[in-house]
Amino acid sequence: YACPATLNEAVALLASHGGEAKALAGGQSLMAMMAFRMARPAHLVDINGVAELGRVSQAGDTLSIGAVVRHAAFHRPAATGQMGRLLATVVRHIAHYPIRTRGTFCGSIAHADPAAEMPGIAVTCDAEIAATGAKGSRTIRADDFFPEKAWRVLAASGYIGSDPYTGLPGVTRLSEDTWAVTSQLA
Repeated sequence: YACPATLNEAVALLASHGGEAKALAGGQSLMAMMAFRMARPAHLVDINGVAELGRVSQAGDTLSIGAVVRHAAFHRPAATGQMGRLLATVVRHIAHYPIRTRGTFCGSIAHADPAAEMPGIAVTCDAEIAATGAKGSRTIRADDFFPEKAWRVLAASGYIGSDPYTGLPGVTRLSEDTWAVTSQLA
């Protein structure tokens, strides 16, 4: 277990342990995976002390969300315009308030759970994911980040106006504009 103070230190720690280390921000997905033995990292790198990862900033139409920004940061619009309103609306559907005070937007993206709200938002809004590692930084389109096309279609379906997905295995319509995904399509 390590608690770096800078992004460079966090990247170096993760790289030094190869695939045996995991970054820890909110822990809402990772800790559950560890409890069920779905993930067994030999090392945890707690990035909560990295100040630059706790920021939300907006430049024009671009919204940048740091890796330790909690879902609760979006209870009120954290940005101007449609994106701020969208995130403020969607965040209320994520679990319950105690989970939203610990869980992070980027953790939701990183774990790519098809039942989660934020990956669907990322795909639907053509988000770009900034990844930093030992070999440098790169930007990945959300549509390329999530591996299964069927998953991407299902994740996005809850956030578009039409209803072409009713009747698909694992998809249940809850209301006029809300679907529940109960299984992955491979």
